[in-house]
Amino acid sequence: MGKVVSISNQKGGVGKTTTSINLASYLSGMGKKILLIDIDPQGNSGSGLGINVNELEKTSYEMIIGELSVQEVIHKTEIQNLHIIPANINLSGAEIDLLNQERREFKLKEAIAPIRNSYDFILIDCPPSLGILTVNSLCAADSVMITLQTEYFALEGLSQLKKIITLVSENLNNTLEMEGVVLTMFDKRTNLANQVADDVRNYFKDKVYTTVIPRNVKLGEAPSFGKPINFYDPDGVGAASYRNLALEVAARA
Repeated sequence: MGKVVSISNQKGGVGKTTTSINLASYLSGMGKKILLIDIDPQGNSGSGLGINVNELEKTSYEMIIGELSVQEVIHKTEIQNLHIIPANINLSGAEIDLLNQERREFKLKEAIAPIRNSYDFILIDCPPSLGILTVNSLCAADSVMITLQTEYFALEGLSQLKKIITLVSENLNNTLEMEGVVLTMFDKRTNLANQVADDVRNYFKDKVYTTVIPRNVKLGEAPSFGKPINFYDPDGVGAASYRNLALEVAARA
């Protein structure tokens, strides 16, 4: 059975989409069959893989509200073994569309059930909020991966995220586990980044990945070219860090 991993943090700009894209790309390069699901209305996972998401009519929105089946909204990418269910701004209407529906927290889980066994990993790129889309992701997932920026405000809101994860695991998805914590935008030259990293490791213990993702210009540039880092700057430090993270994730699976 494929493993479903929700990549979450309610704070924006902490590396969720960058991690989703590059982890998916490296895992697919290792021969794993990967499905990346974007449930962030910004649609950056799709555009980061070179897809013009604003022109699409078959997206995660149509799947979640039940207009289209999961098979109808899966798009092939230019990368072997990597498929995506992209999102665009239409998905912002899902909060209202699902408001009065029964089992609204389980729409994503029920939608992807027919194809779960077709992939080794299904990665879900969540929006920067704790609304119904993120709750759907946590209900559909086997585990949750948190991306955490190594800066002053990184730990703010973390207790709220952990509370939501606990509530979901106690009331909606009792098999939900912590996949791991990825430290992102790390600058080893600063005392602050090292202090935050130490605090996170003390709190989450062995759930923190050994690999840290550095603050890196090429990682920021790659999405504007519609390429994962292993195709945009394969020999750079950003590429090396995501390669190592993919190896850790695969080893834990």
